[in-house]
Amino acid sequence: MGWYSDGMGEYTAVIQWKRDGATFIDNRYSRMHQWRFDGGVEVPASSSPHVVPLPMSVVAAVDPEEAFVASLSSCHMLWFLSMAAKRGFVVEDYRDEAIGVMARNSTGRMAMTLVTLRPAVEFGGERLPAADDVIAMHRDAHEQCYIASSVRTEVRCEPIQSPLQRSTPLG
Repeated sequence: MGWYSDGMGEYTAVIQWKRDGATFIDNRYSRMHQWRFDGGVEVPASSSPHVVPLPMSVVAAVDPEEAFVASLSSCHMLWFLSMAAKRGFVVEDYRDEAIGVMARNSTGRMAMTLVTLRPAVEFGGERLPAADDVIAMHRDAHEQCYIASSVRTEVRCEPIQSPLQRSTPLG
């Protein structure tokens, strides 16, 4: 299979939590747990302190809401980098301070209703993209992102333009 195969993939994660002697039925147990991925990475995880108060949540751990926002941002970034490379633009740095908003959805259920990506991209090399090129690459990255295509959440992309980006295309 190639990079852009039409084939399906299967992705796995092992999520493990242990009671560690907590009473449990009083609902005051630690939400700390581990995420393990096929490459061997282990990520400390917990509920969000916005959802479950301290000390049952662990501030230093990743919560599912943060991971959701990060997965959308990461997928968008990876597609953007690929498109920039294919178009001959050298990306030196990419930083996204993405924000997710938890609110009631149209059915009244709590949901991640909006994720706003705020990518700031620095380009290098002799050929710099015009602002229109950058916007087009972000639009195309959004359309290709598997994660954004998989969720009902509104995903917005509001790129932060670098002062080095040209406002007109190269001639």
